[in-house]
Amino acid sequence: MAESTGVKSKIESLREWVVENKLRTVGGLWASGVIGSLAYNWSQPGKASVKIIHARLHAQALTLAALAGAAVVEYYEHKAGGKTSADRHAKFLPLDTSYSHKD
Repeated sequence: MAESTGVKSKIESLREWVVENKLRTVGGLWASGVIGSLAYNWSQPGKASVKIIHARLHAQALTLAALAGAAVVEYYEHKAGGKTSADRHAKFLPLDTSYSHKD
């Protein structure tokens, strides 16, 4: 039983990392999609330009799926009341919006 809680905590920590780093996750999936698709397409017969186009299309489809997944995660986080809107802002952005604009 202790082993299953260790796996669960690893999965939970991975889920938390993905929630905090959505754009890095999508970018990483895109890059791995391009590399994987290029590797697969390069082993097939055909023109190099067609192989590159197919790799881009596969990576684009994977990116759209990852963005949809990130949207679902964001929806369920918001619905569950996980974080307030102030918590969702990047830590380096100032939360004080009372700056005076001087000409």
